[in-house]
Amino acid sequence: MRTKTFVLFPSLGVGHLNPMVEMAKHLRRRGLAVVVAVIDPPDNDATSADATARLAAANPSITFRLLPAPPSPDAGAHPARRALDALRLANPVLREFLRSLPDAADALLLDAFCVDALDVAAELAIPAYFFFPSGASALAALLHLPYYYPDVPSFREMGMALVRLPGMPPLRAVDMVATVQDKESDATKVRLYQFKRMAEAKGVLVNSFDRLEPKALNALAAGVCVPDKPTPRVYCIGPLVDAAAGKNGERHPCLAWLDAQPRQSVVFLCFGSKGAFPAAQLKDIARGLESSGHRFLWAVRSPPEEQSTSPEPDLERLLPAGFLERTKHRGMVVKNWAPQAEVVRHEAAGAFVTHCGWNSTLEAIMSALPMICWPLYAEQAMNRVLMVEEMKVAVALDGGEVGGALVAVAAEEVEAKVRLVMETEEGRKLRERVVETRDMALDAINRGGSSEIAFDEFMRDLEKMNSLENGGGRSC
Repeated sequence: MRTKTFVLFPSLGVGHLNPMVEMAKHLRRRGLAVVVAVIDPPDNDATSADATARLAAANPSITFRLLPAPPSPDAGAHPARRALDALRLANPVLREFLRSLPDAADALLLDAFCVDALDVAAELAIPAYFFFPSGASALAALLHLPYYYPDVPSFREMGMALVRLPGMPPLRAVDMVATVQDKESDATKVRLYQFKRMAEAKGVLVNSFDRLEPKALNALAAGVCVPDKPTPRVYCIGPLVDAAAGKNGERHPCLAWLDAQPRQSVVFLCFGSKGAFPAAQLKDIARGLESSGHRFLWAVRSPPEEQSTSPEPDLERLLPAGFLERTKHRGMVVKNWAPQAEVVRHEAAGAFVTHCGWNSTLEAIMSALPMICWPLYAEQAMNRVLMVEEMKVAVALDGGEVGGALVAVAAEEVEAKVRLVMETEEGRKLRERVVETRDMALDAINRGGSSEIAFDEFMRDLEKMNSLENGGGRSC
């Protein structure tokens, strides 16, 4: 009985690589062979090759391959266009790589932006699926966007007007993804092309679970998101989060500090790899934390304008005078990075101020940690709407916005929302709701749970697909 081989094909950049590695780990736990093929054009970010090497060393059971590819032909184009071009130009390299494998690939799992690899899969008769690391609600909305957008103005012109898309609660036009705000822009045209081609796949594996997003799953199953062709089958196989984080190597000093704090007493602030704020905003966050009186752990990066010259933040200069000294017995500020997966699981964590990235949201849910939403980029403003209004696992900060991103939050607002979650009856009910959601997530991934069943259905469907495309020649 031959072990099935999956080839995973992420888009460019570390942000796309990391979720694919979590998917690869999931496949390996099922005893499946996995190869992660990483395109490495000469104009790619050098950190991607470094990240690939680091991930390969940390995951020896997964095979990683760097595939050289031509650069994008237009260095001045929007990043979305450059990425699409680079991935399309990589098709010949991907084709030859797939042909060279000693055991033929049984399936190609694609990043949502790697749509032109569908052509390679069709040519080689390899079933192609997408792995969508965000939620089913975002998938439903984005699959429908190519059909919805031609009949309305640009989202940036609609402003605060409500947009109603299948599978999503009503959301403001400004909360839609930044790259689709201007319908005439090259970036939007790229995204609409990608979203429309996603419907050509055999199916989509989603990092979510059925009871978290039932409205979206109903819309996808009903076929309303893709009205002119059958919607690919959606398999909710999550939550996929890094459960092994921190098991090897030294513990970060902040974890020892957390060990000394009371249960559920610490507010954790962490905003992802791009979560940098101007100095004035950092000072307002600090004042709000200090005025709240609560314990806190805060990961601070240099302001965006200082990232290239001062990659390590000067905390004494960036934060209010005397702040670090006054709060040293109840707060800890770390530079640039904190081990988020371990912090949110720590029993001392009591609330999470987050940029609403989907992976961060799932990590918090799996730890039953209530969230305070501060969306910054990508689909995070859409996620905030879901987290607050539908899932009811978070509260939103109010402040000045550019698009759906918060760019100016007053110290008083930081203090108010921290106190709401940590002190009030509303905060207690929020915590109860997150515990219920955590329990639903555990039910989904346990033996016989919905996500386990969905993955088994995916494997059965794949087996049928391979039998049809290869005349029954492949077996599991």
